[in-house]
Amino acid sequence: MSDFEKETFSRLEGLGNAGTIDKAREALDTSPGILGEMGLTPDRARELMGAQMNKLESFGSTPSQLEAIVRAVGRPPLIVRGGKVEGKQSLSSDFPPDIDIRIGKAEDNIASVGRIEFINHDFSWGGTGWVIEKKDDHLLIITNRHVAKLVARRSFLGDGVFMFAPGNARYGARIDFLEEVGAAQDPERLFDIRKFTYIAEDAAADIALGKIDLPADTANFTPTPIPRADTDAQHGECVAVIGYPAKDSLRNDPTQMSNYFNDLYDVKRFSPGFLIEDGGVTILRHDCTTLGGNSGSPVISLDSGKAVGLHYAGTFGVGNSAVRISTVNALLDGAVPTSIPGTEIVRPERPDGNHDADHFEPRDGYNPDFLQVAEVPLPMVPNAFGLATPSDATPERPNELRYQNFGILYSATFKTPIIAALNIDGAKTRPQKRGSDKWFADLRIPANVQLGKEDYDHADIDRGHLVRRAATNWGVDDAQAKQANDDSFHYTAAAPQHRAFNRSHAQWLGLENFIMTNVRTHGFKACVFTGPILTGDEPMLKDTGSPVPLKFFKLVTMLAEEDGSEGILRLHSTAYVLSQVEVIQQMLSNQGSVESVGGFEFGAYKTFQIRVRDLEKLTGLNFGPLSDADPLAQRLTDAESLAGQPRPIVTVESFANVVI
Repeated sequence: MSDFEKETFSRLEGLGNAGTIDKAREALDTSPGILGEMGLTPDRARELMGAQMNKLESFGSTPSQLEAIVRAVGRPPLIVRGGKVEGKQSLSSDFPPDIDIRIGKAEDNIASVGRIEFINHDFSWGGTGWVIEKKDDHLLIITNRHVAKLVARRSFLGDGVFMFAPGNARYGARIDFLEEVGAAQDPERLFDIRKFTYIAEDAAADIALGKIDLPADTANFTPTPIPRADTDAQHGECVAVIGYPAKDSLRNDPTQMSNYFNDLYDVKRFSPGFLIEDGGVTILRHDCTTLGGNSGSPVISLDSGKAVGLHYAGTFGVGNSAVRISTVNALLDGAVPTSIPGTEIVRPERPDGNHDADHFEPRDGYNPDFLQVAEVPLPMVPNAFGLATPSDATPERPNELRYQNFGILYSATFKTPIIAALNIDGAKTRPQKRGSDKWFADLRIPANVQLGKEDYDHADIDRGHLVRRAATNWGVDDAQAKQANDDSFHYTAAAPQHRAFNRSHAQWLGLENFIMTNVRTHGFKACVFTGPILTGDEPMLKDTGSPVPLKFFKLVTMLAEEDGSEGILRLHSTAYVLSQVEVIQQMLSNQGSVESVGGFEFGAYKTFQIRVRDLEKLTGLNFGPLSDADPLAQRLTDAESLAGQPRPIVTVESFANVVI
């Protein structure tokens, strides 16, 4: 079996465990139109979905085709024809019962979405754009920076200048608001992009703005601005992406794409889905089906009919990222200047502050008895880490900085947290807004052993929350949840992280949620330890004496029922490592440094599950009883007893790979 087949089987197993295959099977009763594109009838699809995965080839199919069917029925990229969405009455039960009505109301936005095409370029087109604002003498369109930069460069004023092609011909761009299946070319729907009035810097949100002529009053076609939401959308909101999926074999499996799209690319499609977990200051995530040509597509709320984001990246069948509408609004409303070099589209940041010991009364910090059935103590930390002693320390907790819902063990020697210990009660979650990014020093320990804003002035280094901010946001009321949210903005709870690492969206962020909601676990409570893995190979952050960690760990402890235990609950601990070695290496290379920062290399953004006892060896920490509560270690022991040769590392490509 090839590696590709193994990955496909793994993903199918995950889809089955999540109930997605059963939902797709139910949806076949509505004869989804997407099946026709794939050359299938509902009966043929049922036959394939009823076959055993390892016997699909005897049915004249492959695992990748089965996966394509499941995903297509669940998140279909619906064809647009004549400005109307085909197949909106045959969506799966994932969607609200009135989804066809919602899509019908959103169809007015379709005519304002176009394909960004190029002049004098090897690529005939490069992405999607849409009308976002009407001016006195022109219309403003929005797309992605990485689309505009194929033909234009950012000037020192922040606008775009069309570059020259080989042969000294200047590049150009236009936008075609039609390009639907079977539609004849319509010159009145093709507009020259006169100029890119703004192209974001590489470190800013992926936005570009361009202007096109305002059609005459007598014109047969005039695109209108898509209305923008005033506030950011919420997790779980039903949305759709309108754009032009293109064949994208570099980032997506070509067999899956061919099965899914029946080689019908480059035309306008309407892809419904849902917003998923908050991804950061300027990013939101969604699960609508997209390909490379969707870059620059609007993300439309099917609740309000308004744009809530600007799609810019994604992986077929996995997930997608978009710029938040609040970021777009800030740019268009003038809150962020667009003609000054160095402009970045970020929320305004306030000066650092300080909090003394009185501010933290009363804070209980981390609760080792949170799971009740068994204690989950703080790990033992070697003296070499030089833990700080807070002014409000207790004999039982001589080194813990106590915050709301979490505690920190902080190294005064290395100016970094060693352990962030968090209690999570998912049943009491009360989401809080991030706020204005004001950070504080915790004066329960000396200020000179803490980093500050001036230490994070490198463009590639972020203040990385070691406690996941959203996970702290729980309590008996909003006041308690807000207190926890605010407590996470202390320098003692952050470590230097490369920006590409800190803002990536691999499986790392969702591990706690996945484990808490698994059928084997009990309730929605967890104890989570997070920290850096320091080996001595780390580069220093300027002259601060603080290392830039190359890898981090997470250890999640729950209560779970063991097989055959008749409801008896026991501790259940799983350990994970995430490496940022490659991005740090690249940063050092860009600075002209040739020093090696290798060591225990996993590769950029990779998440791995390892045994708790192996994590203890990597970190030097002692997690007490947790190494005896490790299902991965037990699986390996069982395999060894059967003369197997198990690997003590599991690559977490998806949650289906996690051993729980």
